[in-house]
Amino acid sequence: MENIEFALLEKVDNVSDLKNIAIEYLPQLAEEIRQFIIQNVCETGGHLAPCLGVVELTVALHYFFNSPRDKIIWDVGHQCYAHKILTGRRTKFHTLRQYKGLSGFPKCSESEHDAYGTGHASTSISAALGFATARNLGKKDFEVVAVIGDGALTGGNALEAINQAGYLNTKIIIILNDNRMSISRNVGAFSDYTHRIEKTETYKEVRATINQLIEDDNDLKEKLEDLKAHMKKVGAPGLLFEKLGLNYIGPVDGHNIKEVLDSLERANNFDGPSLIHVRTTKGKGYSFAEHNKPKFHGVSPFNVKNGEVLKSSDGPAYTKVFADTLVDIAKKDDSIVGITAAMPDGTGLSKFKEHFPDRFFDVGIAEQHAVVYAAGLAKQGLKPVCAIYSTFLQRAYDAIIHDVCLQELPVVFAMDRAGLVGDDGPTHHGCFDLSYLRHIPNLTVMAPKDGNELRHMVFTAINLGKPVAVRYPRGYSSNIKKIDLQFLDIGKCEVVKQGSMLTIVSIGTVFQDALRASEILQEKGIETTLINARFVKPLDDSIADHISRTGKAIIIEENSVKGGFGSAVLELCHENNIKPDVKLMGIPDKFIEQGSQDQLRKDCGLDFENIVRIGTELYGVGD
Repeated sequence: MENIEFALLEKVDNVSDLKNIAIEYLPQLAEEIRQFIIQNVCETGGHLAPCLGVVELTVALHYFFNSPRDKIIWDVGHQCYAHKILTGRRTKFHTLRQYKGLSGFPKCSESEHDAYGTGHASTSISAALGFATARNLGKKDFEVVAVIGDGALTGGNALEAINQAGYLNTKIIIILNDNRMSISRNVGAFSDYTHRIEKTETYKEVRATINQLIEDDNDLKEKLEDLKAHMKKVGAPGLLFEKLGLNYIGPVDGHNIKEVLDSLERANNFDGPSLIHVRTTKGKGYSFAEHNKPKFHGVSPFNVKNGEVLKSSDGPAYTKVFADTLVDIAKKDDSIVGITAAMPDGTGLSKFKEHFPDRFFDVGIAEQHAVVYAAGLAKQGLKPVCAIYSTFLQRAYDAIIHDVCLQELPVVFAMDRAGLVGDDGPTHHGCFDLSYLRHIPNLTVMAPKDGNELRHMVFTAINLGKPVAVRYPRGYSSNIKKIDLQFLDIGKCEVVKQGSMLTIVSIGTVFQDALRASEILQEKGIETTLINARFVKPLDDSIADHISRTGKAIIIEENSVKGGFGSAVLELCHENNIKPDVKLMGIPDKFIEQGSQDQLRKDCGLDFENIVRIGTELYGVGD
């Protein structure tokens, strides 16, 4: 990318430097920050469009408030790049989302300016209310600001927090960053409401005229005040927020720094909770991001000049394999419906929507509702497929138990991004699903070794007639074969090869490393039985028999080693009174930071070299 001058930005090493810049130069600084973000994210990848949309807002927030004394809490946090740049991390910004570099989300251990760690949506208002209540109880003096998008505002957590904020009447400032987008376009009545607010400019103009008339002619005051009151009941912007106990300000042009600063001043003068409705453009300042917001929400390294992503792969993404398979099955079965929680593109269900718009439902950022909604659909004879990332399905845990599995309803959970997802880091790694799902009664849990097996599992799950979870990783699968879909034998593993000395049991796509390790161990004289488990629940009893015959085993999973698949195999061995020499391989009992998937798997020991090392140690065989 061609060199760009950052005359003002290079003078801003921290927020105190920002306050030395005259207000009239802040728009120039904002534009330099925007170009700096584009220049770096095209190399590192990252959440580009969300960050470009809040540059002026971020500049205004740090210009008006005094971080870290004042607390700025970012909802989700994927829009925090300008915040990081202004709070002393500009010179490290080239390490964004890289191994041992800056996180792509707010991270308390990274900076005192990151008041609260985030990565999932709809948490900011609750956290801000907690900060403010603690401030009041401790008789401290600081301001608390929550920055939340209109997409995240659909989450139940956010609405619950607003409900309490209005009740407590505690001073906080909520910035509603309204860009009409989550990752894809927002849906739902609440989103429609914020959109309708934009259309009330006539009311605002009439109100301004009335105020002028009151000032000019006091004889009209009583009647005009009465007219104002009636108009407000009919069409005042933000009336819902006012009724919930929030002081509403807006809509405000989020790209006009002076207007944002004025709004912050007004809000800061209120004693109770305030909501500033800020309108922004997602992807602002980079035409490719403005015109294709979903693609540039989170993007791999790309060519700035044409917007094309540089990264390529030899095979289709698991997401695409799932989506294509679902569409193929749904063409022959009109009882199948697709449900997602604000992730039609990320989960691949946008393709399902193209084919079956009347059978596709995006519920917004509301995972618990998505699951209960699916339960209601299933109760009426439909076959709902709920496509939700592994780490986001955690947010609907009670609904999985109470609404689906307890009633044994045929809901399919298609769990994308299972395992280590890479650059998004600990808030997005799907490390816990095998652990939090395998002990739920009535639930079948599957994980494919490759894309071909994923196709069979999707077909099996839809036609089983019971609750099923299928988990698969972020990444690509090679050698996809267009063969007839098969209904798998429930709870039966696949014995790929048999040997007399060591049993290797894997679940999911780590099978590829297990297979390679098995071949190398064979060359070293260690004959292995290699098993692709396929099912975590029900677990094939024959696995215990194979382990019993060899006496030594390695169990491999890309899930937390605590309470996961390996634990299930140990339980199986215990039930069968088998006491083998077993090594469990999985994700250790800690949160894993960001980095490439290959690097993180290597750090966790989930690579074929480490499997070979452990296998040789079990037998004392040297290199």
